[in-house]
Amino acid sequence: MAKKPISTQGMTYAAMFGAMTAVGAYVIIPLPPVPITLQTFVMYLAGALLGGYLGALSQIVYILLGVIGLPVFAGGKAGLGVLLGPTGGYLVGFVIGAYVIGKMMESGKRSGHIWIALSLVVATIVLYICGASQLAVVAQLSLKKVIAVGIIPFLAGDAVKIIAATLLIARIRSRIQIKKI
Repeated sequence: MAKKPISTQGMTYAAMFGAMTAVGAYVIIPLPPVPITLQTFVMYLAGALLGGYLGALSQIVYILLGVIGLPVFAGGKAGLGVLLGPTGGYLVGFVIGAYVIGKMMESGKRSGHIWIALSLVVATIVLYICGASQLAVVAQLSLKKVIAVGIIPFLAGDAVKIIAATLLIARIRSRIQIKKI
């Protein structure tokens, strides 16, 4: 069975959320080695509002913009070196996280605030696993150190982002009708 092509509207929304993720990279609290940004907040919205496939595609668009040299990564960085560097796993985690959120939201089993928040928490765990794994390998950090610098500093901020995104998603998702594919 052939897969239906992505609608123009779906491509437009994926591109828009990719661009919004780039803007989120400029809202930054510079903590070494991984800064705190609003990128995760946009990733949460993309996955929940666009669905798994388009949500992931939006984050791929974002990464591709950075890889080709546009300064869209945190702190205005760009290039393949960022993707292969200590923070690259978090970038990959955006793609997988958006997909996970979208698929959980598409499951339709539950649609309340708890289900939305749970999908965001699961995606955040995926993001931490992807990001911390690459950080540990590239920076040659112990598990204890990678948790201390690659996860713990983000817990409170991500909790706030999850609460804010959950409330926003619950409020606007019924108003957004996207022809996903």
